[in-house]
Amino acid sequence: MHKVAFIGLGRMGLPMARLLLKAGFAVTVFNRTRAKGELLAAEGATVADTAAAAVEAGGIVVTMLANDVALKTIADDVIAKLGKGGLHISMSTVSPETSRELAARHAAAGSDFVAAPVFGRPEAAAAKLLRICVSGASGAIDRARPLLEAMGQSIHEFGAEVGAANVQKLVGNFMILSAVEAMAEAFALGEKNGLDRKAMNAFFSETIFACPIYQNYGRIAAERAYQPPGFAMPLGMKDLRLVRDVAEESRVPMPLADLLHARLLTALAKGREDYDWTAIELSSAEDAGLR
Repeated sequence: MHKVAFIGLGRMGLPMARLLLKAGFAVTVFNRTRAKGELLAAEGATVADTAAAAVEAGGIVVTMLANDVALKTIADDVIAKLGKGGLHISMSTVSPETSRELAARHAAAGSDFVAAPVFGRPEAAAAKLLRICVSGASGAIDRARPLLEAMGQSIHEFGAEVGAANVQKLVGNFMILSAVEAMAEAFALGEKNGLDRKAMNAFFSETIFACPIYQNYGRIAAERAYQPPGFAMPLGMKDLRLVRDVAEESRVPMPLADLLHARLLTALAKGREDYDWTAIELSSAEDAGLR
């Protein structure tokens, strides 16, 4: 049984760590709220009191944390404890620059760093349906592969430049929210003219837009099933902020990203922190006088 440290047991991390346990890995977990770790103790996980205590020298650590700050907060302890021969698999949605910075720090300590952000909501994580994007040194990816295969349905490599997978993830999240905005405006137009939003979504998701994003997010928006959130509004804002940062650094105008940022900001200003990010749809309905 290969030993793995798993740090971060939120709505995504908990089911992912559970899959590693089911695959036969010996998993030590750490979460700021220890009760989250105790949920896995009955399934065979060891619960550590600190991030450093979860990590084994020369071993493997998986992180699934909310943002760049959370990842950097535990980085010192993880890098120091891993040391030579260690491997850090970062599965969080963070900026490519953060991955490049941490990869350099790991290299200086003799360990490897792989970026492996995922596409999929908590229910997909629980069902082992995540699609995992990965970038980094080929040898490090090969070492990470058994763990990634235990947590996802497919693995997609984006090269040796460690920040590449993070860019792919941010581009994908931008495209998802762009689709939500398109559906929101379309539903508002249809509903204002007497159409049933659920009937509209059923037609589109079964015919000309029969793809996972329109099917899954279309259902959430049509039913307004925004609570509990699969991906909370503040996390969506964090991702859009990262998209715009990368766009500015790359000198790529993204006017639609600016609109989506405004939608998220409006939702947060109206107190919708605990809503799914799909709830930007409510702004289109309100603008149309439907709410």
